[in-house]
Amino acid sequence: MIQEKKAMITISDISRLYGLSKATINYYTNMGLLSIAEKQGNKRLYDENEVRKRLEKIKEMRRSGYSLRLIRKQLAAAPQGEDLV
Repeated sequence: MIQEKKAMITISDISRLYGLSKATINYYTNMGLLSIAEKQGNKRLYDENEVRKRLEKIKEMRRSGYSLRLIRKQLAAAPQGEDLV
């Protein structure tokens, strides 16, 4: 079985692509809203597809008035990799 390589992105990439500050990304990571997929030296790498899905879900829930605490609970109930959107 051939395993497909995941597209990985850095905090800088996420910041540029999604218009979030690095501090916000770190905060989301520390809260458990985003997960680090792997580390290379001092760089933290994130699964690009997972980040996209989670940030879309976070935006949608924030627009609906959910707090980050409630969003964290909702995302924690969905297994990593499960379709969130």
